[in-house]
Amino acid sequence: MKTALICFSDAGAMLAQRIAELLYLDKTDIHSIEKFALKYGFTSHKSVCADMGELLSANDALIFIGACGIAVRDIAPHLKNKMVDPAVLVLDDQGKFVIPILSGHIGGANALAHHLAEKIGAVPVITTATDGAGKFSCDTWAVTHNCTISSMKTAKDISAAILTEDVPLSSEFALPETLPNGLTSKENGELGIFIGIHTDSPYTSTLRLIPRIVTLGIGCRRDTPMETVFAVVKETLENHRIDTRAVCRVASIDVKADEAGLLECAKVLKAQTVFYTADELNAVPGEFAESEFVRKTVGVGNVCERAAVCGGGTLIIPKTAKDGVTVAAAVQEWRIEF
Repeated sequence: MKTALICFSDAGAMLAQRIAELLYLDKTDIHSIEKFALKYGFTSHKSVCADMGELLSANDALIFIGACGIAVRDIAPHLKNKMVDPAVLVLDDQGKFVIPILSGHIGGANALAHHLAEKIGAVPVITTATDGAGKFSCDTWAVTHNCTISSMKTAKDISAAILTEDVPLSSEFALPETLPNGLTSKENGELGIFIGIHTDSPYTSTLRLIPRIVTLGIGCRRDTPMETVFAVVKETLENHRIDTRAVCRVASIDVKADEAGLLECAKVLKAQTVFYTADELNAVPGEFAESEFVRKTVGVGNVCERAAVCGGGTLIIPKTAKDGVTVAAAVQEWRIEF
């Protein structure tokens, strides 16, 4: 987690250095106005507030050492939404309290506050309702288990409902016998949570938590446009009821490592790219839909299926071909833990 520390006093500067050591940060990660920056060797700002937009966009977390009011006024003009805003914490310069004030769940501010408070002997002041009530937090769980949240509006509805009643939960993965406080195993109802890679909606209003565990194997003709590659990918996944947001990786053969359409498709999917040699793909065990033409062209009889399995586990969508694009999908082994 890339973190910036911001301080405004001598006491704050001393605490900032201590925190930097505990979090394994460099002194250059500590920011202050010129007076203290010059004195302690921190990154200097004529006005930290003037540079706040840059600090927010460049870091996963900001830790202010000073008054909450300063932090609120400085960050307010630059905030976007809870999906992208970094964690923001405030500490008094004596290090007695650690207060997460932004992105407590998705940004990880609450978790960082607990961790930091334990390290320096402070009191974490957690104000989010689900945490205060000891209830399940869907957005915190999703982030820590690499899941995409299907709808932030529905997530808010879940967080509100869970304070007064148990919310139904179902999944395409096995559920543990004991569920967190606020959840009950039930496959129907008005409002509930579904965990899985498929587009199932068992409740009238369903929050889907989507594990990012699908690897796409893709092959394509040279210079195939991104729009064509993505259209085939989207259609293939929809035909198998798999949410595109479950994709974590796009895999192919190394001769496609510079294929612009494929690379752009991976960006749209927010997926990592990985490329394998023909030898690596040929070494993948299993039965695949082989093509002699493809073998003569790139040295392996099937790119998409072998690349998907090589990068992601068990094949769940076999080779699909359309408009010069071939797509297959594999899924990693995954289980639910609370």
